[in-house]
This record gives sequence, C-alpha cells and structure tokens, in this order.
Amino acid sequence: MSHAGKHYTGSTLEIDGHVAVVTLSNPPANTWTRDSLTALRDLVRDLDADRNVYALVVTGEGEKFFSAGADLKQFAEGDKALARETARRFGEAFEALSAFRGVSIAAINGYAMGGGLECALACDLRIVEEQAQLALPEAGVGLLPCAGGTQNLPCLVGEGWAKRMILLGERVDAATALRIGLVEDVAPKGEAKARAIAWARQAEKQSPTSVAACKKMVQATRMQTHATALVAEREAFVDLFDSADQKEGVQAFLEKRTPQWKNA
Repeated sequence: MSHAGKHYTGSTLEIDGHVAVVTLSNPPANTWTRDSLTALRDLVRDLDADRNVYALVVTGEGEKFFSAGADLKQFAEGDKALARETARRFGEAFEALSAFRGVSIAAINGYAMGGGLECALACDLRIVEEQAQLALPEAGVGLLPCAGGTQNLPCLVGEGWAKRMILLGERVDAATALRIGLVEDVAPKGEAKARAIAWARQAEKQSPTSVAACKKMVQATRMQTHATALVAEREAFVDLFDSADQKEGVQAFLEKRTPQWKNA
C-alpha cells in the first residue's frame, strides 16, 4: 500500500522505508478542525493497515508550533451539538493514534497547547525541542481538555503535576517537561524530527509483531486490572509463537545474524 506524498486535510505524509512521518499543517498555528481530525483518524488507520509501516513520527510544520490545539473560533457561538461533534472527532483521532500497532513518536518542534499536547500524549514517546512550551490551557477559556488530556497526562506525570498544568493552566518548558516525565528527550531547536526518526529506526530493529504485542500490554492497565493484565501478558507471549518473526528472531540470534522481519 503506498501513501507517499499523499495529502490529507491538515497534514502531509511521507514514508521512508518502514517509517511514516506525518507533518501537521494548518498555518499559522497548526490548529485542529473537525475535518483535519477526521483526516488524521483515517490516515492513522491507513498506516495501521500497512504492514510495511513499523513506526510513525508526528511533527508540526514551521518553526513555531507543533500544534496550538482546537481552533476556538468554532466554539464562539456556544453550539453544544458542534461541541459534541468536535469532541467525538478528537476522541476518534487520538484513540486511533494510541491504538496504532507500531511505535509512535511526537517530535514537538514548538508550542504544543491543548489539543496539540493531547496529540503528543496519544503517542508512545515524545521528544521536545529546547525552545518549546507545553500546556493544557482549556480551563482558562471555560473549557476542559476533551481529547484524553485529563486521563493521559496524569499517567505520565502523576496527579500533582497534571493538576498543576490543568487546574492552574501552568505552561512547562522543555527542561521541566523532561524532569516531570512529560517527555522522554529534549533536542536542540530544529532537531526533534531527526532524533524522532533515529528512534523510529531503532524501533525497526525490533520485531514489529513483538512491538505491537508489547505496546498493547503496556497500555493494558488503562482498561483492566493489574492482575488481569499479568494473565494477558503471559498469553500474549505464547501467542507470539504463531508468528514468523518469532521463529526468525530466535534463529537469527542463534546464527549470529541480523533478523529480517516480516511483520507476520
């Protein structure tokens, strides 16, 4: 399946080998619209169905913004039906991103505010550039983060810092984001995307079938108890013995060669 160079509303897609790079593109601040959220959902589902794609990098166009979140103009009329529809589309888009079977990495190249930060929170890993700032400022305009922010942020930073950011509207800089566990790395200005692609290449060395199973298990306790997830973890281990990659991985190790993954 080829998507290279295909344009989706609000973003562009490039595929290089097993790595897909999605660039959020809605100048000047890469804000989300209902159409761009639906397009992101469809794009991620397309990539998920492409067995040749092992990793996904999400970044923002330009130097200043990763994404400034929802375009607030659409909420000026106080239309509840529109609000419900927008919230649903945010949910569908970022839940599709969370469920992507490969490794997803947010290369945060500038401001990530509100739904912009929530997009990064839906990814597996985050690299932030040293000049960027991160925030969930929704309560300052009479709203709340409706795209996973109140749930995903405390998973990473704990309840205290999540409340500090959401209830006080506090912005965090790159150094603070790293210290509190909101991001996994800080890169110099302009270098987050390259570092994210390097991480994606690192992920390529792992068995993609194993990565998909591992990711599912790491995220399992969001939905089930620790005890249930431990049982599922053992079952998932046994299920990998049905995969070609398990046979190839062990064989390659024993033969002291690099494995050739099939994602099957």
